[in-house]
Amino acid sequence: MELFDTHCHFESSDADETAAILRRAMDAGVTRVMAVGGSAELNAGVAAAVGAATGDAALPEVAAAIGLDRDQAGKEESLDSMDWSRAAAVGEIGLDYHYPGATRGEQMALFARQLEIARSIGLPVVVHTREADDDTLGLLREIPSRGIIHCFTGSPRFCRALLDLGFMISISGIVTFRAADNVREAALLVPDDRILVETDSPFLAPVPMRGKANEPAFIVYTARFLATLRSTPPDEFAALTTRNAIATLGAVHAA
Repeated sequence: MELFDTHCHFESSDADETAAILRRAMDAGVTRVMAVGGSAELNAGVAAAVGAATGDAALPEVAAAIGLDRDQAGKEESLDSMDWSRAAAVGEIGLDYHYPGATRGEQMALFARQLEIARSIGLPVVVHTREADDDTLGLLREIPSRGIIHCFTGSPRFCRALLDLGFMISISGIVTFRAADNVREAALLVPDDRILVETDSPFLAPVPMRGKANEPAFIVYTARFLATLRSTPPDEFAALTTRNAIATLGAVHAA
């Protein structure tokens, strides 16, 4: 079973630590990952992951996504100095109104600007959305985009609306959690050619690894769970999600 983890973060830029995480992923059958940014620190972790994997056939191929997430609202000036030429995607970007005091206007402005950047340079986007369904849909309709809705946690209705806009739906280890009936329902309605799988590591370790720091190697548990849920042989599910990721992201780029 060969898997593509379409969303993982590297919070450290330590070369040895990053290489060790990637080596465990390869040993688990994860042959490709997308390292995802969202802040200056996470974008540096993306570069470290790409650097660790470049030229080393014993490690997974690493695609790069860089950008500014909703917590970076007000820091748009750093977008001007980003080198998008080696990126496979812009992200993660998006909206999150879960916490009190969320800066709705600033988040929307930052999200919209990066959607425009992605459209202008022809890259897919990696979108985070939580408790912001209407605003997310509104901006994605206003600024036509393509890409991935990562770590989907919304309703089946929201999932259908995003599918109607042409987005890929990426499912994380949350689908294995006892209270995640909505995610399981959504995972069942996503067509075979539109579903992806991710860890969102180091967060959201799936059952049976809950309580541990998540890492790309743990995507095996989520993929097996989803394969069973969708009544698909595990190897077939791994192959179709890998094909979907490659089709969405294109060739792996170095950061």
